[in-house]
Amino acid sequence: MRILVTGAGGFLGRGLIARIADALPQARRIVLTDRVVEGLGGAGVDTIAGDLSDPAFRRALLDPGFDLVFHLASIPGSLAEREQGLGLSVNLLAPIGLAEDVAARQPGARFVFASSIAVYGNLGEDTVTGATACQPELTYGAHKRMTEVLLSDMTRRGALSAISLRFPGLVARPATESGHGSAFMSQIFHQIAAGTPYACPIAADSTCWWMSRPAAVETLLWAARLADPGTTVVQPPVLHADLTSVAAATARITGQAARIDWGNDPVLRQIFGAMPPLDASPALALGFRADADLDALARAALSGDP
Repeated sequence: MRILVTGAGGFLGRGLIARIADALPQARRIVLTDRVVEGLGGAGVDTIAGDLSDPAFRRALLDPGFDLVFHLASIPGSLAEREQGLGLSVNLLAPIGLAEDVAARQPGARFVFASSIAVYGNLGEDTVTGATACQPELTYGAHKRMTEVLLSDMTRRGALSAISLRFPGLVARPATESGHGSAFMSQIFHQIAAGTPYACPIAADSTCWWMSRPAAVETLLWAARLADPGTTVVQPPVLHADLTSVAAATARITGQAARIDWGNDPVLRQIFGAMPPLDASPALALGFRADADLDALARAALSGDP
């Protein structure tokens, strides 16, 4: 089996490449790609730096073909919103070109795509199910949804065997990564663990969907192993909890007091802190799993880089 990981230098990519060789021992070749690849990989792993929006680079990268592709490369939603041309190139045109080129060289290849809950837009208060409509309110979410539709159609035609996974914001990103709108979800863990006060921008009763990077990595690997998923889009199970409960769990497992001053930013709360319950029974039936509980989430979130 030949395996390609795009966006290998990112937060999720680094977690995946730490597990991939052991989890998929049938791999004969593993290739990691990103714009910068220094420090990635290890024995038996190839690293190739380049721009996936460049057709010439994709042609060279994909020869002679891959049986399994994890497409994780993207730019964050806030940056994509500010720089529309860059967002279009990286978050839509590059995955379209990559999917078509992978299929041309290896028809039926498994293509695991890191999509996002940004495809939903404003969810309101009703429980999210497989019938919940997608009405993205940001360009980032629109690009993710358009890629999902393309991959579903390519799977219908037998060009690929694709699975799109709708990930929430993963925790805990490095404390230095504070440019994301959802950075508070990670900073809660870091600041409590460090025993330092933290001014959280939204209220304590705000509810989020929580997933650790280790849980997200296992979700990717499970999607790669599924023989016949019977679906092309999966909403993985998550933990649904308010900030107070997550802070309390973090305090329990670190032995540090949660010294948090809760804010009331209405925009951040609407986008990230007003998530309704999720019915993930279709994903659970396929074998996907969330973090076991909030204590397990906090331990995994603070486990650091591989």
